[in-house]
This record gives sequence, C-alpha cells and structure tokens, in this order.
Amino acid sequence: MSITKERISAKIAEALSIQVADSRRHLDALLTIIKKSLAQEQDVLISGFGKFSVRWKTPRQGRNPKTGEPLELRARRVVSFKLSSILRKKLGVVDEAEAEEEAESE
Repeated sequence: MSITKERISAKIAEALSIQVADSRRHLDALLTIIKKSLAQEQDVLISGFGKFSVRWKTPRQGRNPKTGEPLELRARRVVSFKLSSILRKKLGVVDEAEAEEEAESE
C-alpha cells in the first residue's frame, strides 16, 4: 500500500506538533522545490535518503505490445532515483558489486 501525500502531511503534523494545514504547505513547498530543480535538470540530493537525477534516454526501437508492430521510441528525459548507502543498509538492499565482494571474502 502506498503512503499518500495527505498521510505524509498528517505524519509531519503529528511529529512536529503543528497543524495539518501548515504541514501540507511545508510539504507542498518542498515538492515544488524538487520539481523545479528537476525541471532545470539539477540533481536533488537528500542526505541519508538518496539522489534524484534527470537523465536522457536515447531514441530506440520498441514494439507495440498489443500489435507487436515495431515503432521508434523518441528521446526523452526520465527521473531516476538512487538510494543513499544509509537507506540502502537500513532497507537491507545489497547491490550486485557488494554481494560479489561479500561472497569473495567468505
């Protein structure tokens, strides 16, 4: 189940002992800053959480899943997210390079 913006606002209000309307305004301001930064192709680094970045996907050959017909997918910008090492450890996420190093050390 996903956590909604409304639920995040309520949790912020509870944690900071402020009104939900105030926490909603703060959350909206934060999201606006993130969106504007990404629109300008600036990375957004949140220490202990991760990094949002915009990257370009090159045009490529694709396929219509319904008809199977080949089609050209245009170049486009996509937002990617990379977990911080702190959050990665907290969630127990191990990347392939780390797993190989651990296997070699055993």
